[in-house]
Amino acid sequence: MTTKTKTRWIVDPTHSEIGFKVKHMMFTNVSGKFEKFEASVESDNDDFEDAIFTFKGETKSINTGNGDRDTHLRSGDFFDAEEFPIIGFESTSFKDSDSDDFIMKGILTIKEIANPITLHAEFMGTAKDPWGNLKAGFSMSGKINRKDWGLNWNSALEAGGVLVGEEIRLLIDLQFIKE
Repeated sequence: MTTKTKTRWIVDPTHSEIGFKVKHMMFTNVSGKFEKFEASVESDNDDFEDAIFTFKGETKSINTGNGDRDTHLRSGDFFDAEEFPIIGFESTSFKDSDSDDFIMKGILTIKEIANPITLHAEFMGTAKDPWGNLKAGFSMSGKINRKDWGLNWNSALEAGGVLVGEEIRLLIDLQFIKE
C-alpha cells in the first residue's frame, strides 16, 4: 500500500494580508488587519481540492491605523488580547465550485469560542518567483457576525443605530511558498 505524501505550503507574510471591514456609525467602513500571523496549506494535489488551510493571528497585532481604536480592540471589550492572544482557523473542506472558485468551510476560534464559517475563495494559480520558489495565490472573502464570538461591545447613537456594526467582512489575500 502506497501512502501519498502531502505537499506543505507556508505563507509568505510579506505578500499576504488578513483583513476585515466593519460598519462604523451605520454608514462608513473601518478597515483593519492582523500584522502578525502564520498560515499554511497541506494538499494532496496541485488543484488544492480538499487542501487543509490553517491560520493563527496575534490579537495584539490588530491594526486599523488608529492607535486608540486598536487599544480598544485589544481590550476586554473586544479581543481581550492579554487573555486570548491568538485567533485561529482550520478548514474542514475546500471544494471546487466553479473553475477557479472554491468554497472553504472551517472553524474560526476567537476567545476560545469556535464556530463554523464559510469563505469564498479564488485560486489565483501557481508560478515560480525569480529565485525558483513555487508560489500559490488565493483570495478569500466572507462575512461573520462578531457577536457569535462574544465580541459584543457597542454604543448607541443619538440619532439611532449603533456605533459598530455586527457584520464583519473578511478580506484575505494569501501567497504561499511550497516547502
